[in-house]
Amino acid sequence: MATSTKIWITPENTGVFCTANLSLASARKVSEVLQHDMENHHIYLNEIQFHAAAVINGQKDHIVHFMLTIWALGASPETIQLQYEREVKRQRPAYPRDEKVVASFSDKDEFMKYMFQEEHYSNYLAFFQREIAAKGVPAVMKDYLFGGDKLAESLLSRMFAGLVHPIIHLGFGIEFQQPAIIAQALAQASVHQDYLSDQFFDLASTAAAASSYSAKSLMQIMKEMRADETVRNASRHGDTDVFEDGILKRASETIIHHCSKWSVPEDKIPERLAEMINTAIYWTATAQNPEKKLKLDFFFIHTVNLSIFFKAFMELPYIETPVKSRLLEMKGRMDLLIWASRKMPEPQVDDILNYPIHLGWPEVFSKSYLHPSDDGHLAKFVRTVAFAEKLSHSYETKLDSDIFPVSGDMWLKIGNMAVDTAGVIFSDIWVRGAGFAEPWAKFGPRR
Repeated sequence: MATSTKIWITPENTGVFCTANLSLASARKVSEVLQHDMENHHIYLNEIQFHAAAVINGQKDHIVHFMLTIWALGASPETIQLQYEREVKRQRPAYPRDEKVVASFSDKDEFMKYMFQEEHYSNYLAFFQREIAAKGVPAVMKDYLFGGDKLAESLLSRMFAGLVHPIIHLGFGIEFQQPAIIAQALAQASVHQDYLSDQFFDLASTAAAASSYSAKSLMQIMKEMRADETVRNASRHGDTDVFEDGILKRASETIIHHCSKWSVPEDKIPERLAEMINTAIYWTATAQNPEKKLKLDFFFIHTVNLSIFFKAFMELPYIETPVKSRLLEMKGRMDLLIWASRKMPEPQVDDILNYPIHLGWPEVFSKSYLHPSDDGHLAKFVRTVAFAEKLSHSYETKLDSDIFPVSGDMWLKIGNMAVDTAGVIFSDIWVRGAGFAEPWAKFGPRR
């Protein structure tokens, strides 16, 4: 049984999307390696603080994301072990716990004093493991993430920091019903920086509440943002932190004005969820340089890879509907912020429409999790695309290309594109900033 200190996956832990006939042997293997990871490793790969610059260099333990994704896609025990052994070589050992500090976290003011200090990750993990053991996941989530007090608001914002890695981690814990992974996610968010709350999320919420215009689709908002010269000129290649020192520094008011136009009425959550996932996949797949080989953008794929978990978030019985609406609004606005930070490349939709399908989904999945140097981003991406295809089926009769731009066989074409274009060596898997010329320079021309 899964507990706050024990990871235990079974073939019944299928999540929101998986392949058929998941094996008990693979379940045992993934449980084993994730338990080893939790007990022995830090959440960072090195001492670089996990801001956007660190994300570019991949300074993060992605083992949980990697192992659970390839488990869901049908990887064998041997493949899980092989990929774990490759990734484990890069990990840092965990810091020892300080029981005095852990005990002090029961005082929320003391809790907040230690936030954004990576040496306290083990202490936060121990604290949340014990809180979940004593109170259960619903009570801890409602208190520390959705409680509305100063700590909860800060922790919720920090979930979207570090290029949304903490909330991706939370999504895996929720989707696969693993209290220990939920504890890891809460601890991870605790050692991330919080500037998004007062510099972005709060301001966007205030602007949305004060506006009189009708809500717009993400595709409409993106079209307006791309036409806005202020937004186009706000992002610059080489920014150390692409948000705080980049577009939010140069064009905060304009960026927030546009992002606030994305809203989620409580009675439209299912439709907005499908729209959010569809749009993220569209602008990630179409963010190409017409003169260069096809590549997916490293920043953009994170908006896609997070998307799948919102299906699980929206189905949580202990989260109230207004909270779900707000959470989905935060996701859509964060997507727009990330997209704007990479200079909003003009969509090259023909690159999808003309892409040949030579692999079915089973072959796409296996090619993704057998990649020799990727750390799970590729497998996460194709799993989300396959899930989105399934989710979008219920909207086939009312598809509007201005709201749901991906349809028909475009899903499988994007899956084929993803595994075909991922470079073999780690540094060539993705382009890192698709709207700028500089990241494309090292890639060859199209034939």
